[in-house]
Amino acid sequence: GQDKPLTVMLIFDVTQHMAFFETLERWFWIGLVISALVSAALGWMVARSGLRPIRLVTQVAASMSAKSLKERIPLGPVPQELQQMVLSFNAMLSRLDDAFVRLSNFSADIAHELRTPVSNLMTHTEVVLSRKRNIEDYEDNLYSNLDDLKRMGRMIDEMLFLAKSDNGLITHENKPIDLVAVVEKLLEYYRLLADERGIDLKVTGRGSVRGDVLMLDRAISNLLSNALRYTPEGKCITVDIRQKGTSISVSVENPGEPIAPEHLEKLFDRFYRVDPARREGSPSNAGLGLSITRSIIEAHDGKILCTSLNGKTAFHIELPCADARKA
Repeated sequence: GQDKPLTVMLIFDVTQHMAFFETLERWFWIGLVISALVSAALGWMVARSGLRPIRLVTQVAASMSAKSLKERIPLGPVPQELQQMVLSFNAMLSRLDDAFVRLSNFSADIAHELRTPVSNLMTHTEVVLSRKRNIEDYEDNLYSNLDDLKRMGRMIDEMLFLAKSDNGLITHENKPIDLVAVVEKLLEYYRLLADERGIDLKVTGRGSVRGDVLMLDRAISNLLSNALRYTPEGKCITVDIRQKGTSISVSVENPGEPIAPEHLEKLFDRFYRVDPARREGSPSNAGLGLSITRSIIEAHDGKILCTSLNGKTAFHIELPCADARKA
């Protein structure tokens, strides 16, 4: 029966609740800042630990010199994801070390090979100039000096050829070549020397390739000369030519002392000798023939290898056949 509605007002004191929320907000921000700092520290530690192998690679690369090419990065602390990179880097160091050793040995061998003829020239000249001599003595000395000069000139020409080969500067013809005709011509050239030692020369098979006839003639001539040098008297040197699919195989085989397996891959290195104490003094042999042969074969997109088994040593050349190379 009231004329106006009844209004009921409830009043609560929320000061304590407001203070609680303010405190909670403050601790929330403090916790957020602490969590961010801890997360940053943990991230830095994880990143530093994960990048440790990369820093190790960087340190090794920065400290690398000609005297420290033997160093390698250990794989133990390297994670699985980076092991392939470390293996590649170590393989690169091995290749550089091998190339540097070869280059150092090559320089030493050049010095040794040139020292002998230079010493001979100096000795002959000093002896002749030690007193007055007649014209015949001077002529004999000049002829003797000419032999040493020819040897030095031949060696320099061969080193220049190898330098061009290393830099891809060798250019050759691309004409069809009958290998049987090339080999028979070379055998006819070497037959006189072979007959003096009772060595028989023969060729079997046939095949044709495309390339530079003069360069291939030089490569096969080097192999025949090398075989003739180490073949015992009364034995036989065989040149076998065979077609294998799209390639032509040329094998120069001779009997003789076997070559140890550890030397086979190094035979094509410049100035390499199975016996380091042995030095060839022949003007026609400077120790570069097999290196030149490999360069010529590789310039014709071929490959060469040596085998030595059961008292027989053979050099195997594989070249693209004429039709395949033309295509």
